[in-house]
Amino acid sequence: MFNDRLRKNLDRQLLIYTIIIALIGVVVLFSSTRSDPAAAWKKQIIWLIMGSGALVGAAYMDYHIFARWSRHLFGLNAFMLLVVLKAHSINGAARWINIAGFKFQPSEFAKVLVILTLAAFLTERHEKIKEFGTFIGSLGYITLPMLLILRQPDLGTTLVVLAIWAGMVFIAGAKFQHMAILVVGGTLLFGILWSSGKVIRPYQKARVYSWMHPEYDKNGKGYHVNQAKTAIGSGQFLGKGFLQGTLVHGGYIPERQTDFIFTTIGEEFGFVGCVATVLVYGLLLFRGVMVVASAREDILGQLIAAGVVAMVAFHVILNIGMNIGILPAAGVPLPLISAGGSNVILILFCVGLLESVAIHRHQLMF
Repeated sequence: MFNDRLRKNLDRQLLIYTIIIALIGVVVLFSSTRSDPAAAWKKQIIWLIMGSGALVGAAYMDYHIFARWSRHLFGLNAFMLLVVLKAHSINGAARWINIAGFKFQPSEFAKVLVILTLAAFLTERHEKIKEFGTFIGSLGYITLPMLLILRQPDLGTTLVVLAIWAGMVFIAGAKFQHMAILVVGGTLLFGILWSSGKVIRPYQKARVYSWMHPEYDKNGKGYHVNQAKTAIGSGQFLGKGFLQGTLVHGGYIPERQTDFIFTTIGEEFGFVGCVATVLVYGLLLFRGVMVVASAREDILGQLIAAGVVAMVAFHVILNIGMNIGILPAAGVPLPLISAGGSNVILILFCVGLLESVAIHRHQLMF
């Protein structure tokens, strides 16, 4: 499929680390859900196969074409997020759309659409990014998707979108003073919203309380994190062994196949397994940073790559952080390890975008 030039520029290390993480995910899911009739690990393999097609397609496609369709992509993003608000809610949250038996989560795909549309916006205004008006304009570009995602409600994904924006405007060259002003303003706004009780839900406040005070509501909102910490700690240095996680298999870990999948790694493979997993993620992100650096002559490619790296890094940090209790629980999956079709396809498509930047960054756009 790829000609010699494309094969030459393909980042093979990036693919290798992606495959390793995906394999870790299948193994860990097999262990944590092998007694589950739904067989999450089998579904994960199907999602990985589908996602691999998305990766190849994204890598083969010249990413410059997305800039031409940025306005349409922005409209598509808003449309999907509006439609999902009318969908049937699950556990009090409207986050999924079911089409012909295929259930997907628009907020997951909203992340990549934000990356592509924001990259086009910042590229068009690259020379003015140091102006405060352009800086605020870039924030306004993600406001609508963030508000619609927050309405679902999905605070975790809202924070991911904000992290994507921060990483991209930083690489675009925004002034540090402008970002500092925004941090101060955002902190004040958060305080107002926290006090109002109209935007931040009571259960979200309870998660923050349980994070700051581990003994707060230990058997309620703090149950997930406390059980996760106990399971990971019980693995000690080398772990209890594959398929030997007594807490995970005993049903003591809620959402063990999604948000708290890292507990299986900690309990069965111990400190060594946790460090090895973090190391592979670190290598994957390092290759992503190398793609960002290599595309410095192509602003659009550099910004798309930066958005992908910021998104994956935030996912990894927040998910592992909440599993070990240093960050509040926010419902963010661990890339390619947590079960979930939408997120798996999203991450593999984004790896394909990194490959597309590595391959096509020298091409001129006419």
